[in-house]
Amino acid sequence: MTSLADHPISRRWPAQHPDRIQLYSFPTPNGVKASIMLLEAGLPFEAHRVTLSDSDVKSPEFLALNPNNKIPAIYDPDGPDGKPITLLESGAILLYLAEKSGKLLGETARDRHQITQWLMFQMGGIGPMFGQLGFFYKFAGSKVQDPLPRERYINEAKRLLGVIEGALEGRDWIAGTYSIADIAIAPWLNALEFYGAQDIVGWDQFPRTNAYLARFLERPAVQTGLNTPPREG
Repeated sequence: MTSLADHPISRRWPAQHPDRIQLYSFPTPNGVKASIMLLEAGLPFEAHRVTLSDSDVKSPEFLALNPNNKIPAIYDPDGPDGKPITLLESGAILLYLAEKSGKLLGETARDRHQITQWLMFQMGGIGPMFGQLGFFYKFAGSKVQDPLPRERYINEAKRLLGVIEGALEGRDWIAGTYSIADIAIAPWLNALEFYGAQDIVGWDQFPRTNAYLARFLERPAVQTGLNTPPREG
């Protein structure tokens, strides 16, 4: 593994604290997963603002770190066996940081599997479906005259919200105790307001999910992490 000083990423986003975990991200629902987890776990890190513009995420420097040209990505100078490691994909980063810190992954093997299943639920369901809902309801896809895409993602968002609502019966957090699964799921729930899609998905019909998001947003690490790195440079 190339040292941070020699890594291409440092040409564009030089580290002031190279002994810390380096976070390359932007405050999107996926991006804030990493910043919130780093703050919740109390791991020292340095955040670098990488916008979603092609000039950033498709730059040679960033592609050398993440060939999939998506945020977030991390460089940990003190990875497994004391050797540096780079990671892409927000779910993988959450698992890694939970293992590194020994936090938010449950107390038992059973806990871990329950938490992991809900993490995968977000990665495979909520993230892609809510993201497409945002595209077809708020962004460029909203100009598509065919109503089928919007209807598809609106209905799927409602279905997924129903799954969450049911899972939260009798519990405050999706897997029982606060975990990386909540850090994965809640930022995407929060995105519905940004998309202007709360009414269209019947947000008020999911009271447990409303309360769940409110609990999440009250956490100090969440409040800081939602703007780490800052949206404006």
